[in-house]
Amino acid sequence: MNFKKLPKEKQKKLALVALTTLIGGVGLYFGLIRSQQDGLTQLAEQKAAASKKVQTVADTLKRRDAIRGELQQARKTLDEAEADVAFGDHYAWIMNALRQFKAPHKVEIPQLSQLSPIVDANLLPNFPYKQATLTVAGTARFHELGHFIADFENEFPHVRLLNLTLDANAPSPTTEPETLSFKLDVVCLIKSNPS
Repeated sequence: MNFKKLPKEKQKKLALVALTTLIGGVGLYFGLIRSQQDGLTQLAEQKAAASKKVQTVADTLKRRDAIRGELQQARKTLDEAEADVAFGDHYAWIMNALRQFKAPHKVEIPQLSQLSPIVDANLLPNFPYKQATLTVAGTARFHELGHFIADFENEFPHVRLLNLTLDANAPSPTTEPETLSFKLDVVCLIKSNPS
């Protein structure tokens, strides 16, 4: 059948039917088929993500013995690192540490303040330890005090000596010549939940 041989009225109707069919087909494609294809694409992406998670879990399960070993090693390392963190009676711990440590050094520490209240450590945000401060005053020669401070911080890496104040002593028969009076804060880390 030749389109040009049809009467004008039939040509218009046939063109209108063809146009309506074309518009209906395009509408059907973009309205239904395209949304279904997008849904299938989204489902395929979700499936790939879920498969990746399953693979990660499977790999982790295969490594569980190695992970347990790493965890035990990390706990052992942490316990060794926490060996000099204050525990128990914090004031007594700090006092004993200072007394035992000052024995080989020529440093006199007759004055110790009360231990400050235990507060959250201000070293880092969300730091898992608490801290307490004790103010110490005493006398020593300049070099002896320097050796004491350096050795103390090397021996106890979780304790800091802060706010050091030095004053020259006036010569007198009761003090050793060339001694200094000092005052400093001993800031000590404390386990917040000792195990």
